[in-house]
Amino acid sequence: MTNFTKNEVIIFNPKSADIKYRIPNSVIQVAASIDGDYDWLIIDGNREKDPLNKILDSITPATKYFGLSVMPGPQLRQAIPFSKFIKQKFPHIIVIWGGYFASNQYKVVLESGYIDYVVNGPGDYAFPALLKALDNDLPVDEIQNLIFIKDKQIIKTPKGELVNYDDLKPMPYLKFDTMYSIEKYLVKTYLGKRTFGYHSSFGCPFTCSFCAVVPIYNAKWKGMSAANIYKDILFAKNKWNIDSIEFHDNNFFVSERRVIEFCNLVKNDNIIWWGEGRIDTINKYKDETLALMRESGCKMIFFGAETGNDAVLKKMDKGGTQTGKQILEFAARMKKFDIIPEYSFVLGTPADTEQEVMAQIDEDIEFIKKVKAINPATEIIIYVYSPVPTEGSDMYNKVLASGFKFPETLEDWLENEWKNFDLRKNPLTPWLTPKMVDKIKNFETVLNGYYPTVSDVRMGNIKRGIIKQISKWRYHYNVFKLPYEIKLLHKVWKYRQPEIEGF
Repeated sequence: MTNFTKNEVIIFNPKSADIKYRIPNSVIQVAASIDGDYDWLIIDGNREKDPLNKILDSITPATKYFGLSVMPGPQLRQAIPFSKFIKQKFPHIIVIWGGYFASNQYKVVLESGYIDYVVNGPGDYAFPALLKALDNDLPVDEIQNLIFIKDKQIIKTPKGELVNYDDLKPMPYLKFDTMYSIEKYLVKTYLGKRTFGYHSSFGCPFTCSFCAVVPIYNAKWKGMSAANIYKDILFAKNKWNIDSIEFHDNNFFVSERRVIEFCNLVKNDNIIWWGEGRIDTINKYKDETLALMRESGCKMIFFGAETGNDAVLKKMDKGGTQTGKQILEFAARMKKFDIIPEYSFVLGTPADTEQEVMAQIDEDIEFIKKVKAINPATEIIIYVYSPVPTEGSDMYNKVLASGFKFPETLEDWLENEWKNFDLRKNPLTPWLTPKMVDKIKNFETVLNGYYPTVSDVRMGNIKRGIIKQISKWRYHYNVFKLPYEIKLLHKVWKYRQPEIEGF
């Protein structure tokens, strides 16, 4: 039997939100992988007033490993300086990063000098195998899903097959609950008063060239069984009285059979739920399945519509069968089943000339208005195209040819111009002029004025009516320039944008 010592492994979740932060499933799953073999502690940057001091106070003579799951964007603001400080103060502690940022930007991460290993993708087997190898002075070269520096060379070990989700150790929710009350993560959202974040699958079987998931999973997907999903959901309902779920899977709806099984299990539990899927996948579902989904509590689904231009969809390597015509028809189909489609669009993709880029932006704006005319309930999320280092993709090669470069050092990611890069609001791409970015953002402002998001639960009908009337003329006559009156109301009323702040 293992002799436990205190805090052998400290797992840190860097701050990602000021309010309405969700349960940190990624680090809880990392903890599950070593549960029973190591004494671990999770520190959540969202819940600590002074997380660095909390980390320092938690380090004991037994602490050997400091692990972080790092997503692009706000988490870097704590992940980078904290990792550097820990390595300088405790050089014997091994610093290990996982998450999309670490995998996609592994070169600057490892060359920083204060991060020892990157877990490249799922760490359920790689993380415990790495710790055991290091504990026993064994080579790590044969451990899959790792990136590290050896003899001044970056080594990427082969990707492992996706693990069977049902074979993983159970999530240690009760142990985590002793560290941070799970009650505090059950936030009020558009879905319900006590919304629970959950993750039930790995990856996505498609290769969109703008998606950070693609380099991690290589177009593979594997999901937990419907029975085990329901088992966890029922446990959370009985223990914490949850009334709604956000499925944070990259693609919850890959398997219609799994969805049907889950819906039949949960349909009598009065739980509202949301997930992410693909239009061309769910469009193949039978009408009976869509009706069952709504009956079971499915209220809204996030879809990557991206653009109505078939040529650009092909350039994005969306895969599947998605077309502009299908996007419009699917919005109408969702209306019949009272499921809100949440369409995201990526504007400002690279082209050969400025005129082509601007023409595509104008075309996408008109297409979005067509979607709204067909199904006004459709939620629209607008992103500005931000490059993802998908090695070998035509779009990324075009990005590199344009002169775009990612930061050359890890600390450069903390500079002001890069802080919003991965929120897809400030792309810093050479082919986008300020005029183009202004047009995209101003259209978004007018759109959010005329069609305020339903997910902003604080915005009552009176406010919605006022801002809709003020925005009406701009929306109908395509007058998007300088919409200061709408921006003022958004600022005064603290309008929430779901792509930045969630529900």
